[in-house]
Amino acid sequence: MSVRELVVLGTASQVPTRHRNHNGYLLRWDGEGILFDPGEGTQRQMLRAGVAAHDLNRICVTHFHGDHSLGLAGVIQRINLDRVPHEVTAHYPKSGQRFFDRLRHATAYRETVDLTEAPVDKDGDLAVTPSYTLQAHRLSHPVESYGYGLTEPDGRRMLPDRLAAHGIKGPDVGRIQREGVLNGVRLDEVSEIRRGQRFAFVMDTRLCDGVYALADGCDMLVIESTFLDEDTDLAVEHGHLTAGQAATVAREAGVRHLVLTHFSQRYTDPDDFERQARAAGFEGELTVAHDLLRIPVPKRL
Repeated sequence: MSVRELVVLGTASQVPTRHRNHNGYLLRWDGEGILFDPGEGTQRQMLRAGVAAHDLNRICVTHFHGDHSLGLAGVIQRINLDRVPHEVTAHYPKSGQRFFDRLRHATAYRETVDLTEAPVDKDGDLAVTPSYTLQAHRLSHPVESYGYGLTEPDGRRMLPDRLAAHGIKGPDVGRIQREGVLNGVRLDEVSEIRRGQRFAFVMDTRLCDGVYALADGCDMLVIESTFLDEDTDLAVEHGHLTAGQAATVAREAGVRHLVLTHFSQRYTDPDDFERQARAAGFEGELTVAHDLLRIPVPKRL
């Protein structure tokens, strides 16, 4: 059975706290692991969460502020120390190549793994696999930043009552799926489109087109809510979102499960973020993230 879940490794913004590590998020998706924004301390958080270097297939960095990238050095060295047997691909803003190079080669170590660098410099598809298409969209932050989205290909759901009405059963069900027609009966007469699942990861940004493009129709949206609504002016100045803004995006985009994270150390009550998100009218499933939380991607409708 395939596993699709988010493992939260860290939820702090610029300054970690006693209870919140710098950013870090692992998406498990059908046997692959995609690590987003490994901030300082990510390698230790992986240990605490039961995440191994062998679990990583991709690393996606939104931008090169330290709370989103300083953990790269340790994670990359651990991938090499553990001799991960498969290719690992790193996506990050191309404009930050010098930062990636410094982090990748921060200290001496033995390189044993094929780490593929795949920098991002425009919106669009980054990778297409049988299980998902990975996309990037530019965000609005003082340094170049990209959000990431995964979209599963649409499939088909067979309809038992229609199959029975046409006398299609047993091996013939597989045959009509493969060939598209059987004895004059078309596949679309006995099935319907099964919409692929969608996931998006949106970090440091003001409201912009990229935020809405990534959030559109998501089953799970992981999005920063650094500030509460009373500090909207600070959010705009520093290139961030408030809890109310993030929830409004999710409501308008039809998001099913909203995950708020990346909290400023100035706030002490996580419930305030939930209250403001609900006040903004979001009625779907809502999680105010905390470190080491595991959140399953919602089942298909």
